[in-house]
This record gives sequence, structure tokens and C-alpha cells, in this order.
Amino acid sequence: MLIVANWKAFVETKDKAGRLLVSAKRISAQHHHDIVLAPPAPFLGLLAGTNRSKVAFAAQDVSATLGGAETGEVTAPVLAGFKVSHVIIGHSERRARGDTDVTVLEKVRRALAHGLTPILCIGEKTRDDDGAYLQFLRSQLSAIYEPLTLKERLKIIVAYEPIWAINHDAGEAIGHADLTEMVLYIRKLLSEYLPGKGSTSAKILYGGSVETGNARDLAASSGIDGFLVGHASTDTTTFTALCKAVS
Repeated sequence: MLIVANWKAFVETKDKAGRLLVSAKRISAQHHHDIVLAPPAPFLGLLAGTNRSKVAFAAQDVSATLGGAETGEVTAPVLAGFKVSHVIIGHSERRARGDTDVTVLEKVRRALAHGLTPILCIGEKTRDDDGAYLQFLRSQLSAIYEPLTLKERLKIIVAYEPIWAINHDAGEAIGHADLTEMVLYIRKLLSEYLPGKGSTSAKILYGGSVETGNARDLAASSGIDGFLVGHASTDTTTFTALCKAVS
């Protein structure tokens, strides 16, 4: 499986970052998962620049700008120069801080232009009995896929993260049956933009209170290709157990 470890801002020392990288290398070798680490930006140069393992690296965000007089921005060429291969775009926490679909599209374009694989996050805030949340997901996907070329669309990884399931216990997060239905729905939407086998081969991850207790059940026959893991990925014992559970 493809497991993306989004450290967010939980990791604040280079010593802990180093220990997590060592653990990720061991997990990748023992359980044969594709591990992608997404540390805070300053650690990318420290870890990715000297990495010789199969563990890959993602940025937690990327600038929508082309560079220049943009204080505080981290552009796609900078990330590509540090052996970063993926970038998380449209995460609910970034959208809550102002990223719109227009902003997300620009970030996706910047990433693709410099050889980075976008991990596009989509997800509804709430669920309703009338199914309006399904149309919301459709609008999020179409806003990004519609303007892109087929070649660009094929490079995107979709991460489904229902916002209502974030920061809950495993028992309160999404269940196996609901996740299976959502993956089928997302693939149906993708089939409108990816002809032939494109929609079936596209990678879909799940994120939203992924823990050791529910990872195995969510992975079993749901159709997902992996997980986008948050806080649980910053504890070596927990993350190892999670990855072992879905081996």
C-alpha cells in the first residue's frame, strides 16, 4: 500500500525527525509498503537530501506563485531540488486557512510543472440525507481535473479525507461499508476525466482518524490504495503497528 505520513507540526526537533525516518525505512523493508514522509518544510533538506532508501518525501504544501518577491513562500522548484517527489495539496487544514479550488488548481499546476506528484485532498464537511455532499465532492474534483490535460490528470493521487471524521476515535470515523461506497463513487467521477483503465488505475488514499484499530478493516476490500496518516504517523510504535496491520 501507499502510506503517506503527514507529520503536520507535531515533529519539532531534528532528532525526532531522524528517528521517524529510520523507523520508516525499517517498515518499508519489512512490510513492503511504499512510504512517503511529509515532514515540516525545514526538515525536507535535512532528510530528503541525504536519503538513499526507498522512502520518498512529500511537502505538506506548495506555493501557488511563480517565485520572486513572495516572502515566506516555498515554490515547486525549491522542493524538486531537494529530492521531494510528492506534495500534499488542498488539505482540509489549508482550505480552512483560505485555499479555494482556484488556489488548489494553481498549486497542482505548479507541482506538475516541476515533476512533483500532487496528492489532491478532497472531502465533505458534513453528510446530509439528500446527498448534497456527493455533489460537493464532484465540484471539488471537477474544479481541478477539468482544466488539466489527460497527461496531467493521470499523475494525480486523490486523498479522500471527510472532514467530519478527522480528530475522532476510530469507532467514530468512517466505516468499511461507507468507505467502499465512497471509493466507488470517486472512481466513477474520475472515469469522466480518465478514459479506459485510467480511473481504475488511479490511486485513491483515505485520510481521517486512521489508527491501528481501524486500518485493517478500512483497507480490506474497500478499494483504497493506501492511507494519508496524520498524528498517528509521528509515533514510531503506533505507525509501525498500523503499517503491520495492513500488510
